[in-house]
Amino acid sequence: MRRTVVVNVVGLTPELLGEHTPFLSSWIGRGGMANAGPLTPAVTCSVQATYLTGEKPSRHGIVANGWYFREMDEIKFWRQSNRLVESPKVWETAKREDPSFTCANLFWWYNMNSTVDYLVTPRPIYRADGVKLPDIYTEPAGFRDELQGRLGTFPLFNFWGPLTDIRSSQWIADCARLTEEKMAPTLTLVYLPHLDYNLQRLGPGDPALARDLREIDRVCERLIGFYEARDVSVILLSEYGVTPVDHPVALNRVLRRAGYITVREELGQEILIPGGSRAFAVADHQIAHVYVRHPRDLEPVRELLSGVPGVGELLDAEGKARRGLAHPRSGELVALAEPGSWFSYYYWLDDRKAPDFAPNVDIHNKPGFDPAELFIDPAISLPRVKASLRLLQKKLGFRYVMDLIPRHGDLVKGSHGLPAETAAAGPLVASNRPGLLKEGTIPAEGIHDLILAHLRGE
Repeated sequence: MRRTVVVNVVGLTPELLGEHTPFLSSWIGRGGMANAGPLTPAVTCSVQATYLTGEKPSRHGIVANGWYFREMDEIKFWRQSNRLVESPKVWETAKREDPSFTCANLFWWYNMNSTVDYLVTPRPIYRADGVKLPDIYTEPAGFRDELQGRLGTFPLFNFWGPLTDIRSSQWIADCARLTEEKMAPTLTLVYLPHLDYNLQRLGPGDPALARDLREIDRVCERLIGFYEARDVSVILLSEYGVTPVDHPVALNRVLRRAGYITVREELGQEILIPGGSRAFAVADHQIAHVYVRHPRDLEPVRELLSGVPGVGELLDAEGKARRGLAHPRSGELVALAEPGSWFSYYYWLDDRKAPDFAPNVDIHNKPGFDPAELFIDPAISLPRVKASLRLLQKKLGFRYVMDLIPRHGDLVKGSHGLPAETAAAGPLVASNRPGLLKEGTIPAEGIHDLILAHLRGE
């Protein structure tokens, strides 16, 4: 098989290419480009699973970045086990065709318990005293120490949160080069998330994005040049386009006021109890899975939410089937936001009773995705001083809480989850083997076969 690398530049769209991306613009011009998608939901885990399996969420089961695990009565986001993906992956198909085939997965999601040969994924250390330490998990296990010995500790706090910047994507790109030099996999999957951060913070039209575009362009120039010098075929793609938003919609507050949600008060803080609630929403950018316990409540909940400003569509069983979301993990209803709106997870009605995870970067405890984690609360006096104090507490080994995050979504200027309104604002796929790209749009499910075509040398 012909060795191939897939470079996933999250958030890159045709309309972002131009003067600030001289390398990518030139490289795509020498090769070829098509549009990718659309897919519902246009969120990381769902899109990646579709690219790698050639199936919609109704088949592979990744209906969002997180969902309500009915068997555990818990809302879980950002799980890592590859066994959650219920369809065969592209590397498994390739392995059947060529037993000598190997695959390296570098930071694409669902990277634990996987059938790839080599993997690197974030895996922080959570100590009993509450301290979170940056770290990674690798296979082979010894590669962890080698990588961090040569590149330094993985910059976890630059990977997500208010301190996110180019350092995490640069570290992953350096990791990819070391992996190639040491293992030379047949297929390598590389995840570069840098653009996603300020696209959500600032919105896709902000002039300040020029710096982010230049930074990721330089990372891609060095990385793609490295692979091409080693005669590796290169596929460049993205997962979604980010759209401007200015209207957060708290569906759970609507449901709570109507009496559908149950909370438990713990030391003055309110915790959502999914199993005790008649209906609740699991928010994920511009999509929300709405779980309704009793069939008799389904129509009243639909009527209630359909009248909420910012809700564009409510998918029932027929609508979920039409959008490729008819899977047992999906909610009984799936809400899609109107353009310009997005869904927050907030369920408390009084900020004095907000849970302690609300003002923290806490992706595993929050019952929904929270893009406010990209910001420091502007209400905090001297925020840099407070952040420095928290980091000092961490370094000294004290228990600490990084309570720096706003408990509202008003600062968020970009979101995703819906299919792009125009091809120029949606995800793209490019290759240095343009003969393998079809004109127009390649369906999200078609990326699987495009990868195989590159590997087969067709």
